[in-house]
Amino acid sequence: MERLALHIGDDSTNGALNTIFQEVRRAGGRALFVGGCVRDAILDDQAKDLDIEVYGMTPEALKRLLATRFKTDCVGEAFGIIKIHDLPIDISIPRRESKIGLGHKAFDILSDPTMTPREAAVRRDFTMNAMAYDPVTQELIDPFSGFQDLKDHILRHVGAQFSEDPLRVLRGHQFAGRFSLQATPETLRLCQDLVVEYDVLAIERVWGEWYKWAAQSRLPSAGLKFLQQCQWLRLYPELAALQGCPQDSRYHPEGDVWVHTLHVVDQAARIAERDYLNSEDRVVLVFSALCHDLGKPETTEVLSNRIRSYGHTGTVETFRTFLGQIGMPIGLMNRVMYLCQYHLTHIDFMGSPRHVRRVAVALGEVGETLQMLARLVEADHSGRPPLPQELPDAMRQMLYVAHDLAIQDQAPRPLLMGRHLLEMNMPPGPKMGEILKAAFEAQLEGKFDSVEGAREWVQKHYLG
Repeated sequence: MERLALHIGDDSTNGALNTIFQEVRRAGGRALFVGGCVRDAILDDQAKDLDIEVYGMTPEALKRLLATRFKTDCVGEAFGIIKIHDLPIDISIPRRESKIGLGHKAFDILSDPTMTPREAAVRRDFTMNAMAYDPVTQELIDPFSGFQDLKDHILRHVGAQFSEDPLRVLRGHQFAGRFSLQATPETLRLCQDLVVEYDVLAIERVWGEWYKWAAQSRLPSAGLKFLQQCQWLRLYPELAALQGCPQDSRYHPEGDVWVHTLHVVDQAARIAERDYLNSEDRVVLVFSALCHDLGKPETTEVLSNRIRSYGHTGTVETFRTFLGQIGMPIGLMNRVMYLCQYHLTHIDFMGSPRHVRRVAVALGEVGETLQMLARLVEADHSGRPPLPQELPDAMRQMLYVAHDLAIQDQAPRPLLMGRHLLEMNMPPGPKMGEILKAAFEAQLEGKFDSVEGAREWVQKHYLG
């Protein structure tokens, strides 16, 4: 056991945590921080959720003790986890788990306060998550050398029980991306054996792990390489097809589409960090980077003097199939697909405000913006080492035009409204709707840029 001064919790939780540890100690038990919050504290990250295991107390005694100080909720059949109301604190008794079927839910769970921290840690997935910490004595309990593995950027399973839960492979995927980890050969072999259990995973849990990969990865490519190495990439044919898909070396000196995609997702994560994107926008950007070239395998032609992939941005069903398979919600899916479809729109840009307006309107249909498109274009352009990491001049010019039109962060809105037509003595009805639609098209074409100009356009074309 090593002694460390770890800071776990914040101002909102410190009072409750001190009470819990003191009261458990007085009652003859021992409370330990366990799992991800210990890992995150070692990495100087603030954990969102705090997990505590209590040794030497029965579930009933622990529940009674906590109820005297806190409003609590119990989760699970009979007795499982005690949640402290309005605080991100979960408290449990160490438990034994026995596999009774396929999938990540098929376990018989029995609380056992007599277990040692080492015995309890055996059920955890990876060594970096099998550490426990006693804030009273400042002892780090690390029976499987997770601290060293974390320092060495190694992803290692704890033991044979790893194979009882196929969801752990997808957890390994997002952990590899979040913490830039390389899995050991032994861990990869266990993951390979779990491919056959993928279909028993609930789609919500699959999406949960993919979401964490996109929302939190510092190096998303490490997660993708993990899937490739443990042969889970074949479960996602649209991604697997990127391997070996050739590209013209004049524009892509880095290699095939898979290699390019690995670079682009890492660039997307960098840009998301730089621009302080919220979790949802970061997820959209990283998945757009992952998917932007999914259409290349079905559109790539190798000609005598070049390689081309005409139409790869329009392979909507390919995008939809992959994103649907991992359970992405439809709102996020639409945003990702639209960004992918328009990620080359800057290439032929010749300075036309009309083009910028129409792209902004199309993106606005799904709640997206030209600014987010520019981030994807920058990630794509920067994912071609040794070429420079930069935003292409054409996309930069589109943003300049969008800024002048005040539409870089929102779609153009119709200048002419129904009330304006009513003021011009036009009665409500289908004709009014027709005029409003035509007026918006004229606005996008640059026929007018003010309400007065819109009135004049209507007068000339419909009332003159």
